[in-house]
Amino acid sequence: MLLIGENLNVMVKRIGQAMKDRDPKPIQELAVKEAEAGVDFIDINLGPARKGGAELMEWMVKTVQEVVDTPLYLDTTNIEAIEAGLRAYKPKKGKAVINSIMCRPERMDVQIPMAAKYEAGMVALLWGPEGMPRDASERSMFATDILSRAVEAGIPPEDIYVDPILTPVNVQQQQLMECIEFMKQLGEIAEVLAPGVQSTCGLSNVSNGAPDHLRPILNQTYLIIIQKYGMTSAIVDAFDEKLRAIAKGERPDIVELVNKVVDGQEVDMGSLSKEEQDYVKTVRVLLGHTLYSDSWLEL
Repeated sequence: MLLIGENLNVMVKRIGQAMKDRDPKPIQELAVKEAEAGVDFIDINLGPARKGGAELMEWMVKTVQEVVDTPLYLDTTNIEAIEAGLRAYKPKKGKAVINSIMCRPERMDVQIPMAAKYEAGMVALLWGPEGMPRDASERSMFATDILSRAVEAGIPPEDIYVDPILTPVNVQQQQLMECIEFMKQLGEIAEVLAPGVQSTCGLSNVSNGAPDHLRPILNQTYLIIIQKYGMTSAIVDAFDEKLRAIAKGERPDIVELVNKVVDGQEVDMGSLSKEEQDYVKTVRVLLGHTLYSDSWLEL
């Protein structure tokens, strides 16, 4: 599975201040650390970047590319900033990716041609005119629309990453099930419209709002679940070593155990280690078999 490092984010206090001050040192240090951790892309997240966003994105792209060759995700809702970043980007080891293009006509009409013009990849974010999709069926409808437009514009399917939008398990537990159901449908949609299309997700959204010590196991477990249903990449904490190991196929024991639970097979909890028991309990929470609480690992 491809991993996109999420850490170069304006919401991180030290990084946000460095962006404001145009101080390259903290930004470059973090970019190097992400690259050394082995991520496949680095996400540059400016947030809305309403004021001076274009100049900031251009500066960020140049600053990061001075020290790493890792391909970049350009992440902001400011369309002018995205284009400024694409103009500045040098495809050393791969294309830039627009993160993201919402399934709204005013966004698709401008940004899909932009991706084609600059030969960039794109994240097709399944966020519609009325916001969050209600279920898997609405996700499929949005995916059909944006994939049709992207392919018609000449964007290769392998450069398109469909994002079904993950939600926090402690707030919208059922929506995680809808994402899984959509992933089952995406293969059929892609076969007709865009064979070879990829997928991605903001994995850390799953654990947003959970206590810090519980976030890693939620992220790791849902990564295994969503990968089982065809997810090909994820935007993640670059420094979660166990998650990286899982994504790179280095923990087949945990993957096999999680998949057993997902498939409904019986698991003898008494024969499992504490680590294994924790993953089983977490699968049950993420699949909605157990209601979320901050103490699910203690039950």
